[in-house]
Amino acid sequence: MYLRKELSLPLVRVTEAAALRAARTQGHGDKNGTDRAAVDAMRGMLDYIDIKGTVVIGEGEKDEAPMLYCGEQVGMCEEDSPEVDIAVDPVDGTTMTANGMGNAISVIAIGEKGSMLSIPCFYALKLACGPALRGHMDLNASLTENVRVASERLGKAFADITVAVLNRPRHDEYIKELRALGCRIRLIQDGDIAASIATCDEDLGIDFYYGVGGAPEAVITAVAMKSLEGDLQVKMWPMKPGEKEKLATAGLNDKQIYTAEDLAKGENLIFSATGVTDGTLLRGVRFYGEKAKTWSLLMRNQTKTVRYVEAVHNLHYKTLPSKESILEKPV
Repeated sequence: MYLRKELSLPLVRVTEAAALRAARTQGHGDKNGTDRAAVDAMRGMLDYIDIKGTVVIGEGEKDEAPMLYCGEQVGMCEEDSPEVDIAVDPVDGTTMTANGMGNAISVIAIGEKGSMLSIPCFYALKLACGPALRGHMDLNASLTENVRVASERLGKAFADITVAVLNRPRHDEYIKELRALGCRIRLIQDGDIAASIATCDEDLGIDFYYGVGGAPEAVITAVAMKSLEGDLQVKMWPMKPGEKEKLATAGLNDKQIYTAEDLAKGENLIFSATGVTDGTLLRGVRFYGEKAKTWSLLMRNQTKTVRYVEAVHNLHYKTLPSKESILEKPV
């Protein structure tokens, strides 16, 4: 099956709607409210897309999330609608948005049915880097060894290598190791999808991303990294009771390295992200009375096309859809 390129713009509209809704909650201190607003808008907009979609990476199991749960069917679901897998993160950075911080984005990826890996594990150790380091980094090697390789490949001193790391207690030893090497560190509070993608643009100042973050987000990241010809390596990091058993049942384990191709198979993949709050990768939503401006990133892996979409929305005419009460089709 070939994913029609006409699906690209509708996907941008999905992340735009989620970002516009979520941005209204910036700084309100209500993480769940931020997520609720984005999920509702994203789910409502998906109903206008001519697909028969199954959420593979979503908001949780059916008994934990009312919408965009894993296994939910979305889209117009007409008889001739293409069947696709869908991976979503309505807001990668709900805490950051709620606390008025930067680097939050709304993200969606789609691929042909069976292309995306469903991961029954919450965390994974991840290494992401751009095209210049692709094929040279090794998640099985030490962090020090990877810094050495990056230094040689990029022609930089250790002191000029910048590594993005989530600011978590579990990364204290990694941070200590990087500081001992003299590397620069970009500590991020959340949002490792954006940090991983940023490694593919040397102007954004991140040489590679390293650390334990959300495993489901790795699938979404994989779609983007394939389009950008970057590298993503992942090892499952089970923490909760029963996760190892669930991995085994799914034919996965915590010893193997999974690549972007393992997580998102094939070439028929499309990725869209819209900035919610200002960040390294994308600017956040701007409101001007009855108008708003958004900045999005759209990629098609089939052609390796990367588009930056700047849009002005007239909110007097534009309806931001709600799954529970959609009054009219948005402009």
